[in-house]
Amino acid sequence: MLYLFSGEDAERKRLAHEKFMKTIPKVAEIFSIGKNDFNPLQIESFYSGPGLFFKTCAVIFSGILENAEAREFILSKLDRMGESENYFIFLEGQLPKTILDDFKKARAELNVFEKEGKREERFNSFLLANALAQKDKLGLWIYFRQAITAGVSLEELIGVLFWKAKDMLLKKNFGKFSEAELQNFAGKLSYLLPEARKDGRDAEAAFEEYLLRTV
Repeated sequence: MLYLFSGEDAERKRLAHEKFMKTIPKVAEIFSIGKNDFNPLQIESFYSGPGLFFKTCAVIFSGILENAEAREFILSKLDRMGESENYFIFLEGQLPKTILDDFKKARAELNVFEKEGKREERFNSFLLANALAQKDKLGLWIYFRQAITAGVSLEELIGVLFWKAKDMLLKKNFGKFSEAELQNFAGKLSYLLPEARKDGRDAEAAFEEYLLRTV
């Protein structure tokens, strides 16, 4: 069973999650996994069947989709989680439509909490993905700058481009790239922001430079 609580309104999201947790059977064992606790073998054990010491469990993931490696693994296993008798609960910030669609396809219960008040039209991140697919360096740079100006997070843009590259690889539709180029692009993209921040570099500048150098 699969549940998603996401969006920018942290207070409403917290209250909804707390209310939902009261519906979980008291006999269920509770596990919490953060973005720095990613362990694919542990996660697989939760949806593969009952545990050695419990019959039912609830696994609460907090911000795990911010981790590129974890995100790729989790999204590929959503169907298995949805089919499981255990509870898989995701607490996330604002997510791109591509990821929300993946949860919908897995029949997750979606609880998305946007901040109340007038909302400005968000940048269409698919423009960036399409520019990548066409290997349009100028278009990619223009849409990247528009997205930054619109306040789209670097993590969201990384997620969209990573998803597009992986989608092209899975469909073997490489466009103007070679298969090796796409694999290399996706691989380095996963660690681009953490490495830039670790080295004390400006993450936005590192991201922009990488796109212009690679595409």
